[in-house]
Amino acid sequence: MARSNNPALNRVPAFRAGGAPRPVDPNTVGAAPDLEALFNARSAGSAETGRMSYEDTVVKTVVLFAVLLAAGAVGWFMPALAIAGAIVGLVLGLVNAFKRTPSPVLIVLYAAAQGLFLGGISHIFESIFPGGIVLQAVVATLAVFGVMLALFASGKVRASNRLTKVFLGAMIGYMVYSLVNVGLMMFGGVSSDLAFGLNSMTFMGIPIGLGVGILAVLMGAYSLVLDFEFIKNGVQNRAPRVYGWQGAFGLMVTLIWLYVEFLRLFAILSRN
Repeated sequence: MARSNNPALNRVPAFRAGGAPRPVDPNTVGAAPDLEALFNARSAGSAETGRMSYEDTVVKTVVLFAVLLAAGAVGWFMPALAIAGAIVGLVLGLVNAFKRTPSPVLIVLYAAAQGLFLGGISHIFESIFPGGIVLQAVVATLAVFGVMLALFASGKVRASNRLTKVFLGAMIGYMVYSLVNVGLMMFGGVSSDLAFGLNSMTFMGIPIGLGVGILAVLMGAYSLVLDFEFIKNGVQNRAPRVYGWQGAFGLMVTLIWLYVEFLRLFAILSRN
């Protein structure tokens, strides 16, 4: 167990890192247990128990984002790979989402494919829209993640059946809108003035994409709550350790979605 920064906890043997149990006198076998030895014993981690834990899920999440960033660097210098990354990432995302048992290999490959995609489109957006749009999107994504994590940890935000139903309904509408918009951009002969399709159109002088983007960010924030809830329930219910990969995968999907939405939002704002 990691050493706590709280000095009050460090004075308690049960909270010390790597505390090895004291040897027990064989002559005391059958006698009362050595309570001090039990306190000094190191707590079993997820590797020993084979169960999901917060620490193990965090490690898996860090590994996925390390792969994402490494592939993103490749995509940045080779933007042409963004299309292939998007297609492969979409396929692997669907496969991982519907698999009954998480596959670490497929989840890592998903992270690599999405890294190529994000690196490529980030380079393209940075070239077209001045002002450090990529850095703005990264900071905004991390800010939303940090705020939602703090609110969830404090117990001020929790998932509910009613909100989840609203979220699912809004998600279906968002996906239909996005498919129509992509079809318009690919086959509708969109002019340069409508580079983002329907999102570039205005209503009462306000770009439609601005409202859609804000809605998407709100949905992404609630999706983070659902991800946190999944991880919390998995740990409390002692789910198999492999499901830590599923928790990490869910966080990655949501954060990628938020980042792309922020990229588009800031691009629309810079054009107006």
